Amino acid sequence: MDQTEKRINKDLILREKLAIERTEMAIDRTLLSFIRTSLYFVIAGMTVNSLLKVSYGWWVEILFWFLGIVVLITGIIKYRQQKKN
Repeated sequence: MDQTEKRINKDLILREKLAIERTEMAIDRTLLSFIRTSLYFVIAGMTVNSLLKVSYGWWVEILFWFLGIVVLITGIIKYRQQKKN
């Protein structure tokens, strides 16, 4: 094996490691997006309830809290599935 082949093999190994790192960072970013979205739902529920002052405001807040929790759980499940793969 000459010098050129050794250098090419090292470059391939480095590229593979970098690709794995990029993939892991993308998975982490996706989880953070799910967390951010769930927090937006929770904040929207509290805001709607406090601003509208309607009789069914509590139900709207509970609905938004429920959606926020569902989004968070979905994000965690997807995160674990991707990390496993």
